[in-house]
Amino acid sequence: MKSTASTLLSWPGKVFRFYLEGFRSMTVGRSLWAIILIKLFILFAVMKLFFFPDILSRDYSTDAERAAAVRSNLISR
Repeated sequence: MKSTASTLLSWPGKVFRFYLEGFRSMTVGRSLWAIILIKLFILFAVMKLFFFPDILSRDYSTDAERAAAVRSNLISR
């Protein structure tokens, strides 16, 4: 009879092996994961560059000014 501690320790290993074997045997899934990763890259990297400018560095020249602006905005809200 196995102890509870050894069963719990082997459980994450079993889950990892389950997913590893599943990813190894995928054929169509690999190309779908590639598409998903490309979409995530576009969403987070490219969209950030074009739609989310760094307002603090644009409006304030030093770190102390940026910190004061953030502090005053957090306190006033």
